[in-house]
Amino acid sequence: MLKVEKLNQFYGSSQTLRNISFEVPNSGVTALLGRNGVGKSTLLKCLMGVLPVSSGKVLFDGADITRLPPFARARLGMGYVPQGREIFPRLTVEENLLMGLAGKSNGAAQHIPAEIYDMFPVLKDMKHRRGGDLSGGQQQQLAIGRALAMKPRVLIRNEPTEVIQPAIIKDIERVIKTHSERGDQPSIIEDIERIIKKHSERGDQPSIINDIKRVIKTLSERGDMAILLVEQYYDFARELADHYVVLQRGEVVKSGSGEDMETDEVRSFMAL
Repeated sequence: MLKVEKLNQFYGSSQTLRNISFEVPNSGVTALLGRNGVGKSTLLKCLMGVLPVSSGKVLFDGADITRLPPFARARLGMGYVPQGREIFPRLTVEENLLMGLAGKSNGAAQHIPAEIYDMFPVLKDMKHRRGGDLSGGQQQQLAIGRALAMKPRVLIRNEPTEVIQPAIIKDIERVIKTHSERGDQPSIIEDIERIIKKHSERGDQPSIINDIKRVIKTLSERGDMAILLVEQYYDFARELADHYVVLQRGEVVKSGSGEDMETDEVRSFMAL
């Protein structure tokens, strides 16, 4: 479905991508893995036409789309969920979802597919609220729903868990550090429970990650959509990946079947 051939990209005199080559099959999940700063987001921007490539090709269903603008790629059936969501905070949830239909004909652009609300019931409950009023996890669901509204043939997702887990992890790290410095370890459990409760009330709890995981699995099992998942949380990616590609310093250093990620020691490429 999506094929990358010897792709190179430069920022000024600095080369960010080096002879990138890989394929995303017609169905299933291809996980693109690597630490921060290895070129994952840059690569996605090249795939979507947001950044120009210096050399190489991007093929979609056999056609060369390397020089096509982003809107033309979207009309071909490429959906993109960017890092950081990039929803429209002053538009309602419903209006955000309708923006995902902007490339459709007039009739189709007026109706949000019912399956979007089936996948993410919270979006239906909050469809008249502004996008900016949603929690980080709910905004991530909205961004995914907006991309799915156009019924893409390829869905590209850039770190869907990024805005959810770190907020919880950072709060827990802060509490552990504080208690360590004060030396009052017994009360640390109470503080961690309080943090989890706070994030649960805000909607940024692990259940949202599970919802996103469930949707990705459902789409993959349907077999009518190719999914390119960029993720730096190894366990999340491993549970979903049918295939994997590892980037390091702008190069593909390893690739293979998702079921071989443990034996291929892919986790070692994610460690700092």
